[in-house]
Amino acid sequence: MRFPFVSTLFCFLLALFSLPSSAQFRVEVSGVGLTQVPITVMPFKGQATAIAKISEIVQADLERSGQFRAVAATHGALDEVSLPDLSVFRRAGSDAVVSGSVSTLADGRVDVRFRLWDVVKGQDLGGQSFAVNAADARLAAHRVADYVYEKLTGDKGAFSTRIAYVTKSGPRYQLWVADADGENAQSALASPEPIISPAWSPDGNQLAYVSFESRKPVIYVHNVSSGKRRLIANFKGSNSAPAWSPDGKTLAVTLSRDGGSQLFLLSATGGEPRRLIQSNSIDTEPVFSPDGRGIYFVSDRGGSPQIYKVGVNGQGVERVTFTGAYNISPSISQDGRWMAYISRTGGAFRLHLLDIDSGNVRVLSDTAADESPSFAPNSKMVVYATQSQGREALMTTTLDGKVKARLNGQNGDIREPHWGPFLN
Repeated sequence: MRFPFVSTLFCFLLALFSLPSSAQFRVEVSGVGLTQVPITVMPFKGQATAIAKISEIVQADLERSGQFRAVAATHGALDEVSLPDLSVFRRAGSDAVVSGSVSTLADGRVDVRFRLWDVVKGQDLGGQSFAVNAADARLAAHRVADYVYEKLTGDKGAFSTRIAYVTKSGPRYQLWVADADGENAQSALASPEPIISPAWSPDGNQLAYVSFESRKPVIYVHNVSSGKRRLIANFKGSNSAPAWSPDGKTLAVTLSRDGGSQLFLLSATGGEPRRLIQSNSIDTEPVFSPDGRGIYFVSDRGGSPQIYKVGVNGQGVERVTFTGAYNISPSISQDGRWMAYISRTGGAFRLHLLDIDSGNVRVLSDTAADESPSFAPNSKMVVYATQSQGREALMTTTLDGKVKARLNGQNGDIREPHWGPFLN
């Protein structure tokens, strides 16, 4: 959590991480979208003995997006070079078919090939092949899903991106980097002290986060590939809530070195911070607008926590949220159209979505302990942490709230998700 509107942040963190955890996820998709493309993803030839069931990963990705509905079809085995009888799929109600194969090359790499067919138009929509290390077989499947998604919706798929999140297991805190579906989690950092507020750099190579290992909150920037990290902010008082500028050169942070929590801008290489706003209120949880010209943040300057926006030059503070008395944790979509945030309603903390231009607000969840929303880089989904059916969980939701996927750990104590950018 990034906001200090609790009596004791550290006590809150201890409560936050009070249960045992697991980094293993299982995707459960629920809900029905209004317009879903019916699609058949055929079992990939050779996947029965492969390290990853490619077709199952592709289908789960597409269903989780809310844009597709899986359709089973009776057809003989197909691969990427087969000419399918599209009438079979047409009778089954499919509008599209994916077929392919997976095999192991002589050098040990996994070769994933596929082809996409438009059943309605009877067209071959092309295909690709990926020769990857065995450990990247799931990534290849996500890239297949990205291709299908873009071909059939016109929008770029985000299944091959990554999320970061934090778990607590016993006395141990861990920062994880995982596939966008929560699988294939790799530990980036382990610590006996709390880790909070992970934030991806725009190039996806670094994570900024807050660590309590110095017995107070300080900010590190961590290279995901090398594991090397550098201390960015260790000023007097609290150092928290890092957020990257779109060009990756600047971090907006919350510091209390001059008294109360205030917003500062800090070079991503460190140095002396520049105070963004002069106020007597608590200002925190900064996040840059996609064009880099503005910063959204949470402030109690009006008497209760609300979300505001200010120019990156510190001028022109304006209030953004007007519905509800307690609004926190803003996340802005990359297309600049939407703001996801958490609003307290009747004692429940629920995920909301604001259409920034119209001001219309939509409630996306029916759970009561939502937190830390973060947009997919294609602006089509949101990941957030919550409690569902008595367990901690990560969820993804479509922007209409109609299709949700639960990325739940077996003993879940999973928090602070942040969705990474597109990878080259």
